[in-house]
Amino acid sequence: MSKSHNKKRNVGVIYELLLRNISECLIRDDSNSAQKALNIIERRFNRDSELYKEFRLFNALVKSTVSSSGVAAAILTEAKQAARRCNEQRLNKEKSLLIRDINHTLKDDKFYYRRIPEYKTYATIQTLLNDWRKGDMADLTRMVQYESKVAERLLEKKESPELNDVNPDVNSLVVNIMTEKINNRYKGKLSKEQRELMKDYVFSLSENKNYKIKRKLIEAKDDILSDLDTFKTNTDNRVLLEKISIVSEKLLSESFNEINDESISRFLVLISLRQELREAIDEQGS
Repeated sequence: MSKSHNKKRNVGVIYELLLRNISECLIRDDSNSAQKALNIIERRFNRDSELYKEFRLFNALVKSTVSSSGVAAAILTEAKQAARRCNEQRLNKEKSLLIRDINHTLKDDKFYYRRIPEYKTYATIQTLLNDWRKGDMADLTRMVQYESKVAERLLEKKESPELNDVNPDVNSLVVNIMTEKINNRYKGKLSKEQRELMKDYVFSLSENKNYKIKRKLIEAKDDILSDLDTFKTNTDNRVLLEKISIVSEKLLSESFNEINDESISRFLVLISLRQELREAIDEQGS
């Protein structure tokens, strides 16, 4: 990859750097700084922008997995046509405005110096998008070489994210932030039930519909309380009974007046405690 690649005009790199900036801000509880970066994404990557269109195309080439070289070739053909339909003048202007926003609003000296593990892949794909738009003026040798690399990438099996099967209409930014934030907090994998709760929480944030997650939490609360009552009838172990009482008291005192990271985290803990109780009672009965 050429050393002259301009990361500031690489849509994938910039988006990833914005995500990392937001995640770091949230982890250190600097919500004001996180909101500034989030505002930049919402303003510059709006659905009517050329920047958003290029990002969707870029993201598809990075994350898609196909089963055959024929399908990969077809995707590259479609991607090339999509890239050439772009309003390049408008796209370049939008990228300049994005860079200006980052420099003047975030004032983060290390913003462009964060490590991107897949930087070479991102640089290859952005260069390929640029070359496709140049048409006959492009470096044809490089274009053929990079198309081969991207085709190989499409054929690779990608690792599943911690929060998978996410509705494409959901803001992927929120998914990335919450995934990194929760994983950093718990330092381990969430259970299927916890992932489902997190996914519903993400949906409620991106859709601005708190009633959905409140309904989910009420259902989860009822389910856990029902399980706890069942546990009580299946054990006479004083230690377990005491733990069941503690969990029940915490759960009964849980209100849904404010849904935020902390309330969701408490529910994740309660789900873990229920699972531990279930395993302990199972062991006792075996």
